Amino acid sequence: MSSRLEKACAPAFFGVVLIGVLLVPSPVRAEPLPWAPPPVNACGETGFDPRAREPDPNAPPPPLLPPTINIPVPVPQITPVPVPGPPPNKTRIDPRALPKDPCRNPCPDIRNDRTISVLPDPKDSEIPSTPAQPGNSGPAGGSASGSGNGSSGGSGRLNIPNVQITPDIEPIPIPIPGGPPLPPETPPPPVVHPAQPGPVDAAPSPRTVTSVDLVNQVTGHGSVNRTDMRWSLDGTDLGIMWQTKPGQVAVLFGDTFGKGWNGSGAGGVNQDWRSNVLAYSSQHDLSKGLTIDTMVQNSRCHATELLNSRKIKNFETTVIPTSGFALGSRQYISYMSVRRWGEIPGTWWTNDGGLAYSDDDGRTWVEDQYAKWDNMFGLDRFQVTTMVPHGDYVYMFGTPNGRIGVIGLARVPTTQLLNKSAYQYWVHGTWAPARENDATPLFPGLAGELSARYDDSTQQWQMVYLDSVRGAIVLRTAHAPQGAWTDEVPLVNTSDYPTAYGGFIHPWSTGKDLYFTISAWNSYNVYLMHATLNDPQKQGPKK
Repeated sequence: MSSRLEKACAPAFFGVVLIGVLLVPSPVRAEPLPWAPPPVNACGETGFDPRAREPDPNAPPPPLLPPTINIPVPVPQITPVPVPGPPPNKTRIDPRALPKDPCRNPCPDIRNDRTISVLPDPKDSEIPSTPAQPGNSGPAGGSASGSGNGSSGGSGRLNIPNVQITPDIEPIPIPIPGGPPLPPETPPPPVVHPAQPGPVDAAPSPRTVTSVDLVNQVTGHGSVNRTDMRWSLDGTDLGIMWQTKPGQVAVLFGDTFGKGWNGSGAGGVNQDWRSNVLAYSSQHDLSKGLTIDTMVQNSRCHATELLNSRKIKNFETTVIPTSGFALGSRQYISYMSVRRWGEIPGTWWTNDGGLAYSDDDGRTWVEDQYAKWDNMFGLDRFQVTTMVPHGDYVYMFGTPNGRIGVIGLARVPTTQLLNKSAYQYWVHGTWAPARENDATPLFPGLAGELSARYDDSTQQWQMVYLDSVRGAIVLRTAHAPQGAWTDEVPLVNTSDYPTAYGGFIHPWSTGKDLYFTISAWNSYNVYLMHATLNDPQKQGPKK
């Protein structure tokens, strides 16, 4: 996969896209809120405030220049990589019930109660950077990571910073023989559904947003869920949700860090790094927040990694979930295998995107060997996907790797979900077989990490994603997945939530009450948001 990404066409393509993004003016910033102390939960634990605020008036002014400037210098390092890798650890436990007293530590022998004294300082960028890689020292930095609590010492004088040359290890993966391979799966028989035209309905009237409010901090220290004490989850992101069965919603998180996490951006390899973890919630009254009942665990008070990753830069850095859904009793996750994070914010390179499934209520997962979309030359159109069952089909919305791609669409019969040859792609008004990279963009503009669902109460499709150019998490609606889609309606501006990204819809949202999660890079945790929408016009799609 490494050689594919070094082809000249990939840098040229992304260079054009990035130039277009960088030439667009930044949105006008709103005035930050007055300074306020960080929020405190019912147990007296200090949490994180993702909103833009004025600096603490009682804090000394920060120095005009940082005390240290690190200049990374790439250092190649030969890295043997066993192939196949070790089998996934499928150890699971039945978790104990949480204490009736929500402030009681369920595992004092594992985690001591503590207060994170280092609160991040929000930055202007909404794009997260890279978790630390094997061989790198310390947690990741980058243009979007926050550090400190906004109260750095210094007199405000122009102090000359120390300049340090920091080695930036660039692994050169060399495959070597590994353990026994997984038993081969029987490949699905080739299926080609003939091309079919599809109707495109007029876009509905765009929804108007009456208000958008922060409901609660879902994860991390100081959250109502106390995920650090209960499941060794101190820092994480995403918060992808779907209904697993009546009365239960799964909440799926991305790269997760535990003991030793320093309260600022993604952690490092020595901070209990898990590429993905899964929680469950049964809280129906979302106005009271998103509460977690339990998580899939491999030991007491420790959420386990579901889809394992090699955690080797330039080979497979991590495996990130992109959506989840249920078909009957089987649960599915779409995911991307990230080869490496890009040096430019909002970019990364993937090996492939794929599907995994679980037949034991999400405790263990199988990555299907054939339901994969290889990232040929780094340009595949369906690397970051969200998949939505509706009627006889599962619809797949997808973008290339990174947050600067256009959205394509595919569909597949629910009975042939794991058969890649059965997918049809939306190409110029036709559902066409085997033409994934010809998929017509659903609308102009760039999108990152989208979420979609069909809302029964309004009989409309809803889509939420980060528009990095606009600097906002936005909403679009349509009568059919192929559109036409409305113009963007802003939900969360990064001027108000400086490091926000994501935007994953809660499946129990209603027509007027849209609940969704966002992530904040500086605190590297997940928050539940509530948008109040107007009543849509009662019009169905054209026949």
